[in-house]
Amino acid sequence: MKNIVFDPKAFKQFNEWAIEDKKLYKKIVDLIDDILRHPFSGIGKPEPLKHQLKGYWSRRINDEHRLVYKITETEIVIISCKFHYD
Repeated sequence: MKNIVFDPKAFKQFNEWAIEDKKLYKKIVDLIDDILRHPFSGIGKPEPLKHQLKGYWSRRINDEHRLVYKITETEIVIISCKFHYD
């Protein structure tokens, strides 16, 4: 099983969701659980990113926000869970 690692900015965003919007927070937790099982398919319409974020993937939290992550041999690295590719 891979470790889940948050970039400090993403961890701050994740904690903000826990306070600001429990429904979106739960959706993010569900997306992370799905990433553990299916890193490149599943819920949230996973898509590979391009250009400066090549190597990263995105999943929809809702129309406005995306979960952006990278898969390594041992980790799922989450770099953002607010806005579009911020």
